[in-house]
Amino acid sequence: MKTEIKKLKNSELQISFEMPAEDFTKFVDKALEHLKGHVKMDGFRKGHVPKEIVEQKVGNEQLLMEAGDLAVKDAYTKFVLAEKLEPIGEPEVKITKIAKGSEFLFTVKVSVLPEIELPDYKKIVEEIKSLEISVEPKEIDEALEYLQKSRAKFTAENRPAENKDFVEIEYTNENINGGKVVKDRFILGEGGFMKDFEDNVLGMKAGEEKEFKAKFPENAPNNLAGKESNFKVKMLSVQKMELPEINDEFAKSLGMFDSLVKLRENLQEGITLEKKEGELQRKRGEIITKVSEKIKFELPEKMVEYEQKRLLEDLKMQVQNQFKLEFEDYLKSVKKTEEEIKATFKLDAEKRIKNFLVLRQIGKAENVEVSEEELTEEANREMKKYSKEQATKIDIRQLKEYSKGAVFNEKVFQKLESFGK
Repeated sequence: MKTEIKKLKNSELQISFEMPAEDFTKFVDKALEHLKGHVKMDGFRKGHVPKEIVEQKVGNEQLLMEAGDLAVKDAYTKFVLAEKLEPIGEPEVKITKIAKGSEFLFTVKVSVLPEIELPDYKKIVEEIKSLEISVEPKEIDEALEYLQKSRAKFTAENRPAENKDFVEIEYTNENINGGKVVKDRFILGEGGFMKDFEDNVLGMKAGEEKEFKAKFPENAPNNLAGKESNFKVKMLSVQKMELPEINDEFAKSLGMFDSLVKLRENLQEGITLEKKEGELQRKRGEIITKVSEKIKFELPEKMVEYEQKRLLEDLKMQVQNQFKLEFEDYLKSVKKTEEEIKATFKLDAEKRIKNFLVLRQIGKAENVEVSEEELTEEANREMKKYSKEQATKIDIRQLKEYSKGAVFNEKVFQKLESFGK
């Protein structure tokens, strides 16, 4: 069988196939055999209708469609394996000539993983240095204050709200949650809400309602930043917050420490571990970025498109959870369509896909593999994050793919980090 490969842009290939007539005839026969099992006719048992009658019954067009489908799948699969291609998604097939007793011509357009020529990544890793990790006393004090607030005693008060009170409110604003009622709770005066907003809530009593204008913060979504808007607020409750004194008794009340000194030591260890993890991720980001900068190749458009969609879904969740806003209302507020928003993610999506492909290529170069034992261990670890009810809804195949990718990436980074030691 003759084949011809044409390289297209964005890591796509167009493959032309020319199957000889005698080979295509075999697929016509296979199609007839397959269709026999679906044709019912009086006087014949199912699957025993003569081929001539089957062909007459189903018609030439359906027979050729079936034969063409079988021939395409067989030829394409064999070609991919022989050429060691790594296709992305389903191929786009176009039949250019099909007839009984004639050669069968068709083309396949498919995205494939690109060929990547790696730079001297070991040398690049050697030049990347780790940053020094240290913990300031102030950071330990802040962690202690957080623990102190988590053990606070709350008492309902029938008086105007003061700074340091814990308040529960409900409010409406045309720019938030589609103008629907939103409930929230926070400590007054500690920046849990917009300053203008908190200043107006100050002095309200439980059951009291108030309408006022307040400015959105500078990091609010697009055209809401710094914008003054009308709020309607109802105070649901005002609670006095009494904080325990930070001393040895407080440390003992946590159940694991016999003194404040031991508690501070534990907090220092925890913050240190957290910073080390942060530094590890920073360094890994620098490694893959600097290696990727040395390589140029065309990215598969389908992979970039998929990543753009994923980033868009992340934004939808952020808008809903952080800003209490329906995405349709968000689009109206920024005066953009969903497609326009998705387009803004293209550069980020391209960077992520490039880094992914480079990391994957390094893994291949270093013969990194994931064993069944490692895969099972990671999948089980992921499953523990879900409740029994959530676990029943998990796609096991997707979970395994995710777990395999997570283990593979970790092993590749560990290999890379070993070059810098």
